Amino acid sequence: MSVVVPSSLLPASAVPVFRGRIGRDEHSGHYAVPHRYRLHVAPSDPGCLSIALTHGLLGLDDTLPLTVLPATPDTPDGGYAALRPLYEASAHLYDGPAAAPVLSDGWTGRIVSTHVPDILRDLALRFRGEGPELLPEEHRDDIEAIADLCERSVNRAAQRAGELGLDGDAAHRDPLDVLFAALGSLERRLARHPYVLGEAPTAADVHVWVTLVQLDTVHRWHLDATAMDRVAGYASLWAYARRMAARPEFARRLDIDAVIRRHRAHCRGREAAGAAIRLVDWPTVTRP
Repeated sequence: MSVVVPSSLLPASAVPVFRGRIGRDEHSGHYAVPHRYRLHVAPSDPGCLSIALTHGLLGLDDTLPLTVLPATPDTPDGGYAALRPLYEASAHLYDGPAAAPVLSDGWTGRIVSTHVPDILRDLALRFRGEGPELLPEEHRDDIEAIADLCERSVNRAAQRAGELGLDGDAAHRDPLDVLFAALGSLERRLARHPYVLGEAPTAADVHVWVTLVQLDTVHRWHLDATAMDRVAGYASLWAYARRMAARPEFARRLDIDAVIRRHRAHCRGREAAGAAIRLVDWPTVTRP
């Protein structure tokens, strides 16, 4: 059964989150059954892209259908008209945005989850099939730490460093120090191994690669050229990004133009000059 966090308990800007989970067997309510569920994602959004990549790595095309939504929401409240029936069926008198991602249940016509970390975990643990072990027990703490590093020390730090109106050079320098320390940590890992946690791909690679896509397509416009020149200096990191981009599971879900359109639709205020360099020649998406 899905749990909805009431709007009254959330910040005004937050979207209510459905937090249903996929259990081990039929006694769990929601359990993994081929063709019962559907994913609805807009891969221009980093959380949705993470889900789409995980779906591809696990080879779930034939058992868990995936619907790709437009790059930018098509309703005034920032949601998708196609998802509105699912939201209204899942929460009485729902009046918030019908946002992606959504994991829906075809048997009930309702939403199971909209929570990215839960969906990623359930894909890896409940729908894996013959796919790779993306959440190996011995690496789960490391994967959680890498995810936190990507979000706090790369995404948030890069965004913070590019904000206008910060007081003094130190206010810009401090988040840049955090950013470069995080990139240096990832660089050292990838100088020793082909994947973030060793010789095989895990969920950590999804987190890192999506973060690098954001850094090179979104955050680069908020950082000045000097900062981006330093970012470009992590040779092992960007070689890894290019290598992963060559994998069909990654290339087919990446639409750089869509990422940029979504960013421009959401970005407010002036941007920094950015840098003229492009760190990766990202693949051009081809739709079936």
